[in-house]
Amino acid sequence: MYAFDGHVPAVLLRLDRNPFHHGTLGAVRSLGRKGVEVHAVVEAGGGPVGRSRYLHAVHAGPAGGLDPEAPEALLECLVGVSERIGRPAVLVAMDDLSAIAVSRVAPMLTDRFRIPHQPDGLPERVADKAELSRLCARWDVPHPETVIPASGGEAARAAWRLGLPVVAKWSRPWLLPAGGGLRSTTLVNTAAEARRLYERSAEAGSRLLLQRFLPAGPDTDWFFHGAFARGGRPLLAGSGRKELSWPVRTGLTAVGRWLADPAVEESGLRLAERLGYQGILDLDFRRDERGTFRLVDFNPRPGAQFRLFTDDSGLDVVQAMYLDLTGQRVPTPSGGPGRVFVAENYALLAAVRAGSRPGPVRTVPRGERGRTEAAWFALDDLLPFLAMLGAFLGRGLGKGARVLRGVPAQGRRTVRAVRAPRQRGGERAWPRPQPSGPAHGAPPEASAEPDELVTR
Repeated sequence: MYAFDGHVPAVLLRLDRNPFHHGTLGAVRSLGRKGVEVHAVVEAGGGPVGRSRYLHAVHAGPAGGLDPEAPEALLECLVGVSERIGRPAVLVAMDDLSAIAVSRVAPMLTDRFRIPHQPDGLPERVADKAELSRLCARWDVPHPETVIPASGGEAARAAWRLGLPVVAKWSRPWLLPAGGGLRSTTLVNTAAEARRLYERSAEAGSRLLLQRFLPAGPDTDWFFHGAFARGGRPLLAGSGRKELSWPVRTGLTAVGRWLADPAVEESGLRLAERLGYQGILDLDFRRDERGTFRLVDFNPRPGAQFRLFTDDSGLDVVQAMYLDLTGQRVPTPSGGPGRVFVAENYALLAAVRAGSRPGPVRTVPRGERGRTEAAWFALDDLLPFLAMLGAFLGRGLGKGARVLRGVPAQGRRTVRAVRAPRQRGGERAWPRPQPSGPAHGAPPEASAEPDELVTR
């Protein structure tokens, strides 16, 4: 163990409305077990996370939601939270939108919150798919071949040249309108689809990127987590591999393993140093057919599976950032690779789904179960697990009942119609995961100019 003074409260901010976001629960428990007074700004009631014994209070988010381009509502919300707490607190953004919005209002909150110092607009720059690719090209970080078309015709031609299917991404997915049918990532199977998608650019609010599709396999999806002090100095960092994901081979980590890989770690550390990054980051990589790790996503916040990277003394990236921002010594990490992380609800779905397809289903080796961290289950904090289980099963039963009610006499055709929306191209199957991470082999994003740009 190490010395830990939890006298400064912590506020976890998550603007993405996802009651099954286990990363928020991980942060609540991580700090709460150290005696920190933990507050959360999340959806009403806090969902299963709100049942944790380690959560001091749940606060409502910005009234009426948040306009990403006008974060004044968030400023008002956080000032109100600060007034209720009554003393300065560490602020931890738990999703991309929160990180971007906080970076815009941080100068007005210096007396109320301790926030990682980021160069101007850095979270927005790295979350922007086009800007991320520009950075990768500048610093020779491998990423998938990417085209930013300037017209519908260029989009169609680029799709042919990259090789169908291709991955289509919107540069700034946080600007996508709700209910418009546009998804942050889509697998495009025809040139005509690429053209039609480009023609919705104005509606999407940002540029369209087309990227070479990188097929998923049993050893292709990796990630890097790190906590950094000013200037990109690493406090705690590590690389890991997705053993199972949900949706299968396309989504968030259902089972992950801490494995040291020099190429992944070197890329993550180099990016943080050159950006002068302070705080927590989560990078996603995909290994291509030649064995090269290509950066496919940069998340300027903790990944949902951040507790995988916990050293032998219990130190993780959230605790490391808290210690750094409160002026405490961050101990040198002890122990390391070999730990396993399991998100029980998604792991069950992924194992069942993967078991119905060709290929191996990865399980936790018997000898490593003692070093396994569960996302929800904890003997000292059972209520979140029970609440998640009830809500999770309730959703499944409710969906089944709706399907049954919609089956007419001929039956089977209607059932197939209900199931049809499970598409390849970025379609999220129930339960809806956190909208981040590489989808359907989606690689990193490209730089953009008025004319077509290709990067490798």
